[in-house]
Amino acid sequence: MTVKVEKIEGGIPHTTIMIAGLVASVILLYLTYANIAVGTEYFAFFGGLATVAALIWGSHTIKVLCSYGIGTGVPSAGMIAFGSGVIAMLFATKYGIAAPIVAIVLAAIIGAIIGFVANNVLNMRIPVMIQSLTEMAIIGAVILMGYAAMMTGSFELTSLITGKVSILGLSLPSYQASFIGGGLIAVVFMLGAIAIQHPFNACLGPSWTQDRMLMLAAECGFLSMITAAVMSMAIVSMGAALVSLLVAIIGWYYTYTKYIELSYRDAASWVDSKPIPETEGQ
Repeated sequence: MTVKVEKIEGGIPHTTIMIAGLVASVILLYLTYANIAVGTEYFAFFGGLATVAALIWGSHTIKVLCSYGIGTGVPSAGMIAFGSGVIAMLFATKYGIAAPIVAIVLAAIIGAIIGFVANNVLNMRIPVMIQSLTEMAIIGAVILMGYAAMMTGSFELTSLITGKVSILGLSLPSYQASFIGGGLIAVVFMLGAIAIQHPFNACLGPSWTQDRMLMLAAECGFLSMITAAVMSMAIVSMGAALVSLLVAIIGWYYTYTKYIELSYRDAASWVDSKPIPETEGQ
């Protein structure tokens, strides 16, 4: 038996957040396709923005799922999201422009199966388990595809497995200098998984407010985007990487300052205490 523990008055309904997150992330993913249309890489930053939109949605999905008294399940939900999402993302990349849609459909199927097993085989019996894990799988796939598009300029398979190196002025293909061959997919897996888990964990408690948690989710998304933008310098042109980095820094600064304002608003008191001094020998 599960007991729903939830404190939310007003705010944005989860369904609205889900639809907005899905639509926004898909549109932003497709905007990266402008790179192929005009032969450039400067639109890669839209992939990073797609991850931010999906992370905001994902943080609220975790909140809905963990309202049923499974707070320790936050890390598990994040890892399941990206573990199932990476399967859907990698499979979908070979379908070209249809890749985001294929990834969403396949991730939904995988997530629904995992949710069914959790509820009916492991006998967890949580009312929102199947829907939440379906959402989480889609979110994981979209976030990984967004990072891939930002770091390579495209979400197609050839762009993810083949990079370029310059030898004596000649540009040669290199599988090691690529999103998958260089192991960058493992790094963004963890960037996304940590970013999606942190907001609800950080804001959990009697003073929880929806807008503060969602703002923190956006801040975590932009912070992860900064790291991904720096790593993208190894694959895309320096100009495209710097555009992504600038957008990420601006987004992070705005969301961070807003989050601090909301923290001041929700805190019972705010004491500017000093760090605990360290004593030698202890």
